[in-house]
Amino acid sequence: MRPPRLRGGSSVLLPWRPLCTTAGAPTPTPAAPTEPLSAYFSNHQAATAPAVAESLTSTLRSLFAESPSHPRAFPLLKAAAFDSRLPPGALVDAVLCATAGPDPGFPVAAAPVSLLSRLLASLSRAGHVTAATDAYAHMVARGIVPDVKSRTDLLITTGRCSSAGDALALFAEMRERGYHVDAWMFDALMRACAKEGMHEDAVRLFDEMAVAEVEPDQRVYANVIAALCKLRDADRALLLLREMKEAGFETWDFTYRSVVDVLVKAGRMEEALRVKDEMLAAGKKMDVILATILMHGYCLRREVGTALDLFEETVANGILPTNVTYGMLIKACHQEGMAQKAYLLCRQMRGQGLLPSSSEFRLVIEGLLHEKRWEDAVSLCEEMVASGLSDVFTYTSLIHWLCQRHKLREALNLFVKMKEAGVKPSILTYHSLLMGYCQKGCMDEAVKLYSEMPAEGFVPNAVTYTTLMKGYIRKNNFGKAYALLDEMKQNGVSCNEFTYNVLINGICMGDRICEVDEMLNNFVSQGFVLTTITYNSIINGFVRAGMMGSASAMYQQMCEKGIPTNIVTYTSFIHGYCRTRCCDLALKMLNSLRCKGLQPDIAAYNALINGFCSEGNMSHAMQFLAILLKDGLTPTAAVYNSFITGYKNLKMMKEASKFYESMIKDGIAADTVTYTTLIDGFSKDGNVAFALELYSEMLSKGNIPDDITFTALTHGLIRSGDIDGAKKLLDEMKRLDVQPNVYIYNMLINGYLRDTKLQEAFQLHDEMLDRGIMPDHITDDILAGQKSLEGDGCADVRGPI
Repeated sequence: MRPPRLRGGSSVLLPWRPLCTTAGAPTPTPAAPTEPLSAYFSNHQAATAPAVAESLTSTLRSLFAESPSHPRAFPLLKAAAFDSRLPPGALVDAVLCATAGPDPGFPVAAAPVSLLSRLLASLSRAGHVTAATDAYAHMVARGIVPDVKSRTDLLITTGRCSSAGDALALFAEMRERGYHVDAWMFDALMRACAKEGMHEDAVRLFDEMAVAEVEPDQRVYANVIAALCKLRDADRALLLLREMKEAGFETWDFTYRSVVDVLVKAGRMEEALRVKDEMLAAGKKMDVILATILMHGYCLRREVGTALDLFEETVANGILPTNVTYGMLIKACHQEGMAQKAYLLCRQMRGQGLLPSSSEFRLVIEGLLHEKRWEDAVSLCEEMVASGLSDVFTYTSLIHWLCQRHKLREALNLFVKMKEAGVKPSILTYHSLLMGYCQKGCMDEAVKLYSEMPAEGFVPNAVTYTTLMKGYIRKNNFGKAYALLDEMKQNGVSCNEFTYNVLINGICMGDRICEVDEMLNNFVSQGFVLTTITYNSIINGFVRAGMMGSASAMYQQMCEKGIPTNIVTYTSFIHGYCRTRCCDLALKMLNSLRCKGLQPDIAAYNALINGFCSEGNMSHAMQFLAILLKDGLTPTAAVYNSFITGYKNLKMMKEASKFYESMIKDGIAADTVTYTTLIDGFSKDGNVAFALELYSEMLSKGNIPDDITFTALTHGLIRSGDIDGAKKLLDEMKRLDVQPNVYIYNMLINGYLRDTKLQEAFQLHDEMLDRGIMPDHITDDILAGQKSLEGDGCADVRGPI
């Protein structure tokens, strides 16, 4: 019985036993095997097997009569196999018949074994696995044992052309027959197993060498260590590395690298470095592969700085990094928020003539956008296009980011370039642009883009309609928002919970909270089920309107219907009580949510902090900042902004600046609200020059100023007497695609009238109308000479900044 076969591949084993059995009796014209040798020589006509075999036998007999090892014997046999395409079984029979002699007494030498072994080796090396297998089977069946070298060649070609599983089965059969095996055979089999990922079988082969009394050689050690490293068995790999060195074998670079790699992946960096030192001490040199492995190890330990130091050292030593090196470091820098370093690596990579992958480009672009460096991100995207790596995901993410930051003009430019590059936009691209138009209040353009979608192969869905609804709600045009809801239903688009809640939230946030009951009854009749999100929107709407009684009633209804409350519910009440100067009730609500097992989040704490700051009670606000930190929460930009606004309102700009500096020191990025508040405060404090410095810093940090920012700057410049400088801000707003508001024009018109520059004042009024900005009653009063904006009131027309 055949011994148990080592676990191999899933391929079908070649029929060793049937071949050996059927080849038992010598036949001058054996039956053709399943895949005859002639399959490998399709350019030649098929030979007549009996005639060729008879001629070959006769010629070989004559040659052997002259010399048992005649030099012409093998070329003749090889020609019969490769040129005349004689079947392997016939070749074996011809040799054996030729050596048998004319009578039983003819001497039989070792020549047939050597000759047939050479034939087997030739067929194997030519990659003719079926023919070699057939020849071997006939030889075994006729009692011929091929030499070790030819059997090794057969194992190699079987593993390479058939499968490692077939090679293992053949090897098991050789051992079952008692044939001699050596380290070369184990090496061949282990390499075949490694090629197919059968690393456990490679290790088992190594373990069987002791049973077979075969000493491992350099190649075998290298193979088994590589297999152990693939299996993440770092301990045994290290053990065999030591054993290999003690046996006196030179360790190859690849073997060292494999051990270092498995140790790195196991988090055993110190041991990996020791193996690296051993490698260098043995006279080996650091190469880019080993350096990359070590860099990866440092990155896994989140020691990216150390990895970058090694990178610089590697480059300084003249070792050129590869795509793998750069890609690994770019990914690590991205994960650690080191966007600038990732960008520099990408630039260095391009300078070396290497091309980052699409995913690496996207990681760098994502990091740049996180740092608000959208110009560099767009430039890198264009570089991707030039390299033939442009894709819809990169374009869409950039367009979405720009639209979110109100940079619609830049987003539209990128959209045009996207189509020019032959990249087809996705429905997400259209949704991003719709959002951009709606945020800018450009509803006509949004509707036009929406109408183009079907022609581009995109069917508007719930997100499409909801985005447009939000745009109309922002302009307080609920009639068109409701019309879209009807159109949505007519087109067979299901109205989901999100769409209903957007409309409800719009009513609540748009000073139309009194209409919410009618809307709810309408939506409920259509099958809408009120959820926690819905109630939170309504409660927040009542809170914003200062209708705390109605908010409480809605809360009671929520509890009666068994709809769960959450931290957002209580935060709305805390915010409402603070807005109405009832901070004591806000504190009671905070205690109430704690009693219900809820943990206050950063928004809840900030509602209290903002409430105390609005009252000018900075000491109480500081107490809650301490509690926030004690609870393990990290202050956000919104928390810092509350303090900065509080100190600004108290005209304590030195304290406001301290909070700003603390914010930057703690790694919290200042946002548009932060800079606008500081600019407004320093402008009112008479320090317009510093306010302008803050504005420049704001732009350099990638923050997008809004109309409130420019309102504060305009007010400061006019107060300082620089009316022309204030007017130039209109050009700056146009450059940044920021729409001026009526308050800016009112201040400018008032300033020019005050300086008796009537022509400039009325030109501004005409420009105001041309830009679609409707004058208010203050504009009319200023032009009629009935009102002049003095003091701080001009900046506070819109409310506190």
